Amino acid sequence: MTVLGLGTYGVAWAIGVPGYDQPKQPMDAFALLDFADRLGLRLVQIADNLPLHTLSDEQLHALRDDAAKRLIAIEVGTRGIQTDHLRQYLEIARFFKSSILRVVVDSKDHRPSPEEVVSLIRAVLPELEAAGITLAIENHDRFKVKALAGIIEKLNSPNVGICLDTVNSFGSLEGPEMVVETLGCYVVNLHVKEFVVKRAGHAMGFEITGRPTGQGMLDIPWLLNRLNHYGRQFNAIIEAWLPMQITIDETVAMEARWARESVTYLRQFIKE
Repeated sequence: MTVLGLGTYGVAWAIGVPGYDQPKQPMDAFALLDFADRLGLRLVQIADNLPLHTLSDEQLHALRDDAAKRLIAIEVGTRGIQTDHLRQYLEIARFFKSSILRVVVDSKDHRPSPEEVVSLIRAVLPELEAAGITLAIENHDRFKVKALAGIIEKLNSPNVGICLDTVNSFGSLEGPEMVVETLGCYVVNLHVKEFVVKRAGHAMGFEITGRPTGQGMLDIPWLLNRLNHYGRQFNAIIEAWLPMQITIDETVAMEARWARESVTYLRQFIKE
């Protein structure tokens, strides 16, 4: 059964985007749980823009307790695949009983080749398998989907799959249909990110920007039906590409509206 959840990249402005004006009271992991609870969601995904390894043991236990009281599950995410970092986050995923560990391969100082990706992940495969946790590699904008499929095939483990983002691969000149058809059979997690492609105001070029789910160009019924066809379990995590508004307060308020509208739309298809 697919569970609908909210990711930290669905409230990125509320958390704080580096290099831009910051909200007066940035959203932390506890506020994320509260917001998800008010949206009627029973799942959150906490990724690298709200890094869990920076919390103290006391904070981690308090967060786990708060999530349990609210009946909200936590999926764990991070950025970077250096062996020590993956092992650290594997323990965090185990702590939160997260069945997946979502990962973006590239970090600020490390952009590994596909061969290095395979080597680094292979080093922790026995630990992933022993913990019963699946590594969900996100299709980010550097690797084409065929390269990502090759990585999964070489690792050849049920504990490694794909976190499919519906927009990221535009950065590699690949749209949702190609992404789903190539990676769909490996999907263990889904980032539902709505978008529109429109011509720029000066008519010279196109812009790809976000929208609330169901108000853009993403064919949600097709997406969910196609992924369900492959028969693998995956949860659907709401993310958003909201452009900065005039002020940070306006941006955060609009982001919250987008989240509410996205949940309302997606409940037509994901009823749990």
